[in-house]
Amino acid sequence: PARKAALTIRYTTVTLQPPQNRAKKEQLAPLTLQAILVKEVEAPTEIEPISWLLLTTLKITSIEDVNKYVQWYSYRWLIERYHYVLKSGCGMEKLQLETAQRLEMALATYSIVAWRLLWLTYLARCSPTSSCEQVLEPLEWQVLYGTIHQQLYPHSRPPTLAEVVNWIAQLGGFLGRKGDGSPGVKVLWRGLSRLHDLVKGWVACQSLVVN
Repeated sequence: PARKAALTIRYTTVTLQPPQNRAKKEQLAPLTLQAILVKEVEAPTEIEPISWLLLTTLKITSIEDVNKYVQWYSYRWLIERYHYVLKSGCGMEKLQLETAQRLEMALATYSIVAWRLLWLTYLARCSPTSSCEQVLEPLEWQVLYGTIHQQLYPHSRPPTLAEVVNWIAQLGGFLGRKGDGSPGVKVLWRGLSRLHDLVKGWVACQSLVVN
C-alpha cells in the first residue's frame, strides 16, 4: 500500500573504472556518472526502509534536478506494470503479424489500451469511491451496467470506479468467488474488449433506429 516517507538525499559525481582484465583488451575508458543516494529516515519498524543508489548520465545542476530524477525513479513500478499489462493483459507478444509496419501499428493501438487499463485499475485502488466518469464515457458505463444488470441505471450519480471495475471483470469472465481474489489484467482486458464491442453494437443499433 502507498505510504508517506521522509527521505534524505545526497548526490555527487563518481568515476567507475573498467575491469582490469578487460580495460586494455577492449579499450574501455573510465565512466563518469552522477550518483544519487536516497535513504528513508524514521521508517516504521515493521517496514524495510527505502534505500536507493541511483547512477545516471543525466546532468545535475541543482537540487531540483536531483528531486526530478528521484521522482522519475519512483515511477518504475508503474512502468513495469504497464509493460506487464501490454504483454500479459493485451497479449502483445503473441501477435502473429507478417510485417514490421503492422507490428508497429498494433503496438501503437495496444499501448493506448494498456495505458487505459492500467489507469483504470490504479485509480480504482487509490480512489475506489470516485466517479467512474474519470475513465469511462457516460455511454460506456451505461451500456456496461445494462449488460450486467439487464436494466437501466436507477441512480442520478454515476457508479464508482470500484463498481465498474467489478462489472468489467464480470464481462471478462471473472466469477468473484470467495477465494478468487481481485481480478487480474487478463480478465479486465477481456472485459474492456467486450465492452468496446458492446458500445459499438449499441451505437450501430441506434443509427439504424434513427434512419
